[in-house]
Amino acid sequence: MKPYLFTLTLLVTVSTFAQDGLKNKGLFYKFSLAATLRTNSDYVVTRDDGNTLIQLNGLFINNSLGYQFDRRASVALNVEYDHYFKQSFNFMPVYATFRYNVLDFDDRLFLRAGYGKLFDMGAHFENGTMYKAGIGIQTFDANYRNSWLFGLDFSRKRFGYRQEEKLSSVAIFIEFMLF
Repeated sequence: MKPYLFTLTLLVTVSTFAQDGLKNKGLFYKFSLAATLRTNSDYVVTRDDGNTLIQLNGLFINNSLGYQFDRRASVALNVEYDHYFKQSFNFMPVYATFRYNVLDFDDRLFLRAGYGKLFDMGAHFENGTMYKAGIGIQTFDANYRNSWLFGLDFSRKRFGYRQEEKLSSVAIFIEFMLF
């Protein structure tokens, strides 16, 4: 009886210490900033008038609440404010995203896609639909709980009368995720 009890205790101890202590699923919150850039059509290389070749075209602020199913897949509900400087457009998209980690090492390479609605929040906001697709890298802190995400997003917004106006942009994003 003693050898069986000893073996059982040893197996339970080994399996307890072998468990992965990382949190792989559950709720998360994400805050992000993104910017779109454009080329300056008034820029001349030989003239030193203070103009730059690349200018900021839009700024996006995003809040996300989501659920991670496992180490690879997650979904989120996003509320975002988008402002385009040159066109003076304001958007308030609310959309759902799906993210899939293609490479799952210490740092994760991911693809994501989203679809949602542009809400009319007043006279200066546009109403319509939006979709987005992106690629990025997720890097973790020391205890693999919170993380930073960097990457590129392509978004397409349809708005105006019968949603015939379109605005496409590529944004550089940085996000902080609390898990």
